[in-house]
Amino acid sequence: MVSPLILTVLVLGAYPLVFIVGASLTESTLGNPFQEWAGLASAREVVASSDVTDALARGAGYAVGVAALSTVLGVVLALALSGLRRGGGLARGLLLLPLMTPPVVVAIVWRLVFNPAGGLLATLLGAVGYEGQAVAVLSSPGLALLGVAIADTWQWTPLVMLLVYAGLLGLDREVLEAAALDGAHGLRLVRHVVLPSVAGVVLAAFFVRLVLAFKVYDLVAVMTAGGPGQSTTVPSYLIHQAALQQFDLDRAAVITLLLAVVVTVVTVPVALLTRKVER
Repeated sequence: MVSPLILTVLVLGAYPLVFIVGASLTESTLGNPFQEWAGLASAREVVASSDVTDALARGAGYAVGVAALSTVLGVVLALALSGLRRGGGLARGLLLLPLMTPPVVVAIVWRLVFNPAGGLLATLLGAVGYEGQAVAVLSSPGLALLGVAIADTWQWTPLVMLLVYAGLLGLDREVLEAAALDGAHGLRLVRHVVLPSVAGVVLAAFFVRLVLAFKVYDLVAVMTAGGPGQSTTVPSYLIHQAALQQFDLDRAAVITLLLAVVVTVVTVPVALLTRKVER
């Protein structure tokens, strides 16, 4: 009865993991993997590389920051939608448009927005009287990752909103009415009744968003190509460079395993907290 599920897990989970571990321990290229046993030589080289460690730290910080921002905005939008009396369907449809847009299209749109020569940002700055040097977000080492994060948040916040909104729809109306009769209105009602009731859903949405943020690749590849310098090189883009540009499969495999460790360290506490709150 469970053999199809076991086979699926083996094909989609166990085999890729064995392949990656094998590639990390051997001299491997994209066209000719498992050439010669290398042991931990590739792992020691990768761990000693500041580019890799910086990318892992950058990816972890990016994922946590983007997930937190998306969760806050998603909860606010979900609360606003739940309070609408008219036009709720139209509002939901418009807010879900970014979620249905392909990531490559999102990246192109936001490149145009941040274009210092006539983009939307430059136009808005000019409209408010800004006459200083052109703001080149994607060309600035200090702002490029922020620009990618804004595009990422814009695309995936609707997912958090949808999950939290579904949780709000499941609230017991009698409890809300009783709280209102006891004097809980507005922000007090939201803070002391609504949010505690959907805390498990909010944490679950944060967990999903966190995992998605660790996987960001399309936006970086199209908007900045990892630059300027290494300022937007996240682990997934670094793996792409090692495997598909440099054909260094053993290096890419080691980075992938290190990324798996980082993702586990960051997400396991969130998963445990989510389970605790739901119980």
